[in-house]
Amino acid sequence: MSSVLTQTNLNFILQGLGLTLYISFISIVLSTLIGTLLAVMRNGKNRLLRLISSVYIEFVRNVPNLLWIFIIFLVFQIKSTPAGITAFTVFTSVALAEIIRGGLNGVDNGQTEAGLSQGMTNFQVFVYIIFPQAFRKMLPAIISQFVTVIKDTSLLYSVIAIQELFGKSQILMGRYFEASQVFTLYALIAGIYFIINFTISAFSRRLAKRWEQAAE
Repeated sequence: MSSVLTQTNLNFILQGLGLTLYISFISIVLSTLIGTLLAVMRNGKNRLLRLISSVYIEFVRNVPNLLWIFIIFLVFQIKSTPAGITAFTVFTSVALAEIIRGGLNGVDNGQTEAGLSQGMTNFQVFVYIIFPQAFRKMLPAIISQFVTVIKDTSLLYSVIAIQELFGKSQILMGRYFEASQVFTLYALIAGIYFIINFTISAFSRRLAKRWEQAAE
């Protein structure tokens, strides 16, 4: 067991963890921006924009993320890490679009009418009244989506050989053959995923509870 958990191996795994968090963070930020745009388009009054966003969301969400990784990497011929970020952004943005749309729909219509009655434009009402209220409701769900992205990055090594956390562990697996060594490595990787995702989930639950109490 000690031969597996060397400083060199731990540093190697931490490099993969850093790449996992980097891909996940960039993807979730871009997905939130794109998802917000898609949600606004789908909720808007323009029939063409509603149609475009609806078709895009339904098409992307019904194609497996694994296939999107293949498509973006092979068809567009971009490097592995940007391809991974792009694929996760494409797929995650539609999930967040539905979360954000639900948050926007959860704000009472009277808020819009009140803002317009004060002389505000539709854009001002959205930016200053609707979105801030909706954001508080949907932020816990957005944070929870971060967990899904982190877990799904484990697909990247098998598809386009990105050496993220799981990929680094697979490389190390090729150097060890004893059952105890393999078990130790898998237990370490599982523990890292659990600690990170449990921390994010716990933060999301605490945030939701705090805001729910504040609203009462």
